[in-house]
Amino acid sequence: MTTVTTQQHTRRKGPAHGKRPELAAFLRSRRARVTPADVGMPPGLRRRTPGLRREEVAQLSGVGVTWYTWLEQGRPINASSQVLDAVARTLRLDPPEREHLYELAGAPFLPGRASDVFEVGEEIQGIIDALDPLPSVVYNARYDVLATNPAYLDLFGVSPMKGTRVRNALWSVFTASEEDCPIVHRAQELPLMAATLRSGYGRHVGEPAWETFIEALSEASPYFAKLWLSGDVLPPGRRVKTFQHRAVAGEIRMTSVSLTVNGLPECRIVTYTAADEQSRQLLADLRTHRRGPAACT
Repeated sequence: MTTVTTQQHTRRKGPAHGKRPELAAFLRSRRARVTPADVGMPPGLRRRTPGLRREEVAQLSGVGVTWYTWLEQGRPINASSQVLDAVARTLRLDPPEREHLYELAGAPFLPGRASDVFEVGEEIQGIIDALDPLPSVVYNARYDVLATNPAYLDLFGVSPMKGTRVRNALWSVFTASEEDCPIVHRAQELPLMAATLRSGYGRHVGEPAWETFIEALSEASPYFAKLWLSGDVLPPGRRVKTFQHRAVAGEIRMTSVSLTVNGLPECRIVTYTAADEQSRQLLADLRTHRRGPAACT
């Protein structure tokens, strides 16, 4: 049972509370479309409400009637993510509606855990292909490689993890020898990659696929295990990285840019552009030396 404290009921100022009238209207409209039959309740007699009553929403959500009434009235009370989730389930909100509820309530929204995508559609693959000759790739939050274009394979090449068909960029760079790995400044770049992985891990703690991957990579790479224990967190973002490749002489400096992908939770398109004229020429040389994916083993 949720109770409302005096402190919670105290009116607060701020941008979030300017959305309370819209929150009140949104909750009323969603409540009106859910019938008692939808939630397994008898219709009852003398029902004047087109949908559920407030007390029925409160009961089904496991919250207090007064608290839910105040929420629907747009009063400035606090709402945890757990309570908002319960209300969203009762009102049968779809994912966009649930995110909208969080936004109006001024609460941080975390997408559902449907982020272990292993393939992309033709539209995304077409975009990646059209970006050639810029090396481009689609990663999920675990750095699984979901799609590439030929320019990316010219520069990197990511082999499947041992015993699987899954290609993973972290596995490739952390298990490669210093001579074979395409990343030049490993002491600078690999900690950033591990920290980016951890920024996504927080939404997947305890999930078998994530825990198994981290355990296996920690066993395969003591350096990764050490970095993982540091607990550093870093979101994806713009970087300037330096690479090397067997087919050309010299270092290739690239600027990476991450773009989110609608419809693919926690996935991103990463595109690389040459940071200087020498790197641009070396990329062109790689195209002339193309003999299939470059190995990083």
